[in-house]
Amino acid sequence: MILLSIAEFLDVSKDSFDTTMILTRVRKNWARLWMRCAGPSPFGKLATRLAALSTPPYYGRYYLARLNQKGYISPNATIHHRDFHHGSNVFIDDHVLIYQDRDGGSVGLGESVYIHRDTIIQTGSGGSVTMGSYSFLQPRCQLSAYKAQIRIGSYVQISPNCAFYPYDHGMAPGELMSKQPLQTKGGIVIEDDAWLGFGVIVLDGVTIGSGAVIGAGSVVTSDIPASAIAVGVPARVVKMRNNLG
Repeated sequence: MILLSIAEFLDVSKDSFDTTMILTRVRKNWARLWMRCAGPSPFGKLATRLAALSTPPYYGRYYLARLNQKGYISPNATIHHRDFHHGSNVFIDDHVLIYQDRDGGSVGLGESVYIHRDTIIQTGSGGSVTMGSYSFLQPRCQLSAYKAQIRIGSYVQISPNCAFYPYDHGMAPGELMSKQPLQTKGGIVIEDDAWLGFGVIVLDGVTIGSGAVIGAGSVVTSDIPASAIAVGVPARVVKMRNNLG
């Protein structure tokens, strides 16, 4: 009788009752139950923690983001921002920091944006950050939006350890570097479907075109056209994707 009741609850037949299958169903149902209550409130954060107990970390928690329109925002992430908003089913991993400095602008994430652990997104005076739908920030990225915006399109893939700085320090003589004012040539724009390799640095006034690929370790100081492959310090176009094959 007990076996039959469990089978009915898990929507499996008694004849196909299998321990591994049962454990898998239990974990999924547990996650689904608690993710219904997930959210920014203290109880919502507790529910998120309980849901995560049944799933592995890192990529294993992508599943949780699909179970709630509010997405999966790790209770171990820190969101210290009054103008942060996001679309449905976002994924914000452990130890992500979203921070608003004095007079900082907004941070906006589209649908199903994925931000991995130890990434920092901060906005200061004159700066803002937007990310389009289905874009990925892999671990340990740094987005420091001061003086100008950082705008990332949809379906953009950003590898670990990438950094974005839409500003620079002044370097006038006779003044401590720590006292130099910030300056900018303009914001940073990463258009749809671009792919940035490990450790890419993007500086102020740069647009990376749609579908462009930037090689690992490159420093981008000038515009990269759509569908280009660029590498180096500073990054230079070496091929066009439509010429491959």
